[in-house]
Amino acid sequence: MFLLDKLFGRFRAAAPAAVAASDSPEASDHASAVPAPRGAAPGTQIRHDPALISTLKQDHAALLKIHSAIAAALDAGRLDAVRDRLDEFRSALMDHLLKENVRLYVYLEHFLRQDEVSHRLMREFRHEMDDIGRVVVDFLGKYKDLGQRPELARTFRQDFTAIGTALVNRIRREEELLYPMYLPA
Repeated sequence: MFLLDKLFGRFRAAAPAAVAASDSPEASDHASAVPAPRGAAPGTQIRHDPALISTLKQDHAALLKIHSAIAAALDAGRLDAVRDRLDEFRSALMDHLLKENVRLYVYLEHFLRQDEVSHRLMREFRHEMDDIGRVVVDFLGKYKDLGQRPELARTFRQDFTAIGTALVNRIRREEELLYPMYLPA
């Protein structure tokens, strides 16, 4: 949850307390004692959404389109347009990560609990995304004033290329490995 806290500017110390509370034996006992509604992941009220994966894939396509628009604006030397597209990218990324964290990962956390290998793989994806998200958030913060500070353009292209490579690789892996795990309860 640190990534979402950082993206939305929330107080950082609140996240560990929430995680600790959800990991407590009492919380897990309560979650398993509460029956899940039909079609929901065990211990949650989160239902399987048959449209979620296609929505997340549409988000991926939109993020890649924005990335291409940033590259085109950069090639044209239009740093103000680059900055505007970076704001658009930030917004689209936050929306996507929120959907993944609340609707995908929470569902999978409970749904895959009995499958140790898949559960571990899903958790690795989630932690990896937190790491990637921190790098992207730092990148967006570093270059938020790109239009007013042209000296930032010297390092922007290299950093932007690295972010793009990580984004493409992550999207490919999510769509090939993670998203197929999202099945109805």
